Amino acid sequence: MSSADFYREIILDYYRNPRNFGRMEKFDIDARDTNPLCGDEIDMQIRVGEGQKIEEIKFTGKGCAISQASASMLTELAKGKELKWVRSLTKEDIFKMLGNPDLGPSRVKCALLGMKVLKVGVYGYLGGHYEDTDMPNSP
Repeated sequence: MSSADFYREIILDYYRNPRNFGRMEKFDIDARDTNPLCGDEIDMQIRVGEGQKIEEIKFTGKGCAISQASASMLTELAKGKELKWVRSLTKEDIFKMLGNPDLGPSRVKCALLGMKVLKVGVYGYLGGHYEDTDMPNSP
């Protein structure tokens, strides 16, 4: 099995069996966004713990395997991290997490949707505004 096939299988597993899927009743951060090109949706809730760490994180959504798997993987990666870590998260981190798939511009938006939602929520919680410079402009 090639490494590309291996990562495809991992993405499909996260899509079929999402981790941290669902909604929380009590949370400090709630953010949502969509990819208007394909209709993918992600909604994330975060409970912030001591030291401004991500104590609990959940997501709900619908859409393609890449958007949903990426959001699921990201929740696992983010849990336990300090909120300031989110500011340093890059699209390259997401691509690496996904196994550096070869994605066209519209699929890149799918892969980065979870990161955008996470950043919008955390920046808002910390009193800032997230400028989305990671998403490609072309469809």
